Amino acid sequence: MATVSANKLELLQIADAVAREKAIDRKIVLGAMEDAIAKAARSRYGSETEVRAEIDPKSGELHLSRHMLVVDAVENPASQITLEEARRHHPAAQVGDTIADKLPPLEYGRIAAQSAKQVIVQKVREAERDRQYEEYKDRIGDIVNGIVKRVEYGNVVVDLGRGEAIVRRDEMLPREVFRNGDRIRAYIYDVRREQRGPQIFLSRTHPQFMAKLFAQEVPEIYDGIVEVKAVARDPGSRAKIAVVSRDSSVDPVGACVGMRGSRVQAVVNELQGEKIDIIPWSQDIATFVVNALAPAEVAKVVLDEERERIEVVVPDQQLSLAIGRRGQNVRLASQLTGWDIDILTEQEESERRQAEFENRTRMFIDALNVDEVIGQLLASEGFTSVEELAFVDTKEIAGIEGFDEDTASELQTRAREYLAKIEAELDAKRTELGVADELKEVPGATTAMLVRFGENGIKTVDDLAGCATDDLVGWTDRKDGETVREAGILDGFDISREEAEALVMQARLKAGWISEADLAPPPPQETAEAAAPEPQA
Repeated sequence: MATVSANKLELLQIADAVAREKAIDRKIVLGAMEDAIAKAARSRYGSETEVRAEIDPKSGELHLSRHMLVVDAVENPASQITLEEARRHHPAAQVGDTIADKLPPLEYGRIAAQSAKQVIVQKVREAERDRQYEEYKDRIGDIVNGIVKRVEYGNVVVDLGRGEAIVRRDEMLPREVFRNGDRIRAYIYDVRREQRGPQIFLSRTHPQFMAKLFAQEVPEIYDGIVEVKAVARDPGSRAKIAVVSRDSSVDPVGACVGMRGSRVQAVVNELQGEKIDIIPWSQDIATFVVNALAPAEVAKVVLDEERERIEVVVPDQQLSLAIGRRGQNVRLASQLTGWDIDILTEQEESERRQAEFENRTRMFIDALNVDEVIGQLLASEGFTSVEELAFVDTKEIAGIEGFDEDTASELQTRAREYLAKIEAELDAKRTELGVADELKEVPGATTAMLVRFGENGIKTVDDLAGCATDDLVGWTDRKDGETVREAGILDGFDISREEAEALVMQARLKAGWISEADLAPPPPQETAEAAAPEPQA
């Protein structure tokens, strides 16, 4: 039978060589060897016997010992020993102690040696994986350089020197081809423990890859003087990067462009010619959106802060530039700012305003039974509804050129009569829909709202109390990078989220679900706490 033996120094030399090659701790390699030798010894003394091996890390001497548990009644003679027997060799032994007996050195057969080798290889591989995971888990967000090791189904496996990483096909720039041995630079966006070891995922399309490349090329970004606020990319085609300077004497855009464009050109070359717009960031969202739509010029912007939408008006000849090829410019500007952007030409906006003016004029003509001139005068003076006209100070109407107090009084009388007629019609419809009278008593609920409630199956105070604010005013979701708005029951009513919430809470109060105390604002605890220490001072 073939035997395997190693002298003391050889064991230590092997451990040192493996530790160096795999970049892991020598103690881990020695521990793996001890486990392997113990496993091989168990094949000789019986698999249930608890055999332990110890290698002296300085001299390399190997000690084998068998460990037995001291018990009152032996159930497993391979690992347990009675107190009586234990005290023959260890007089101080007690029940529950573990005693160790030295074993003679073994000559290992070929099978035992093969088994020991497998244990060592497995333990070393596990230690290598742990080391790789620990090393890279805190490096998410870094740029790394590596050599292409192989290409599998379009995915590129990269050798990082002390680990292996993967760039998936969808994380590479379009039309980008790598071959074995090519150098590659990429961004670590994820490190995960998987069954076959830690997986390091790299990306060349991630927006932060561009931000990190700029940090490498622009000392002002690296030093924190210039900050990259946002990045939006259409990988391999076009990108926008928003920058701001903490130092008023440093121009953030100029710093990123560099002398004759040298800094930005270095990033463009790394990204296979991706065109980059460098944009000054602004705290004012309207200014930021105007900057983000560069190179297009913007004539006017209208904000809708609640929906995070912005309407941008551009000169007619600038429309195609503002939208960009296949909508690229406006899409990137929207990603960069986080707002949805609607683009109109000056002509479209003018036509829309004209249509709004005509609609308001027609509304006043029909509601007040007046001629077109009076309807146009009211619309051009900024009146937007019959309600506004009915309850405004009479002097405001009388102040319109060509009107006097009698005309103003007559217009307001007609407006109130019209509103009363509409109210009566709505109330009749509410009754027809089966909406309970008690809903009229909920503060904030109008008859028009009650009709809408009835059309949506809300007919009692309890029904309204069971609604969420989102049910009334709608909500927004992000789907595929786009903001999608879901309609609410009260869409079209001029009601804010806070007013809708108050309406639901009043319904809950009326239904007896909550008390007045629940509606009261909480006491300002901070103030009380801040005031408490004063007497001690």
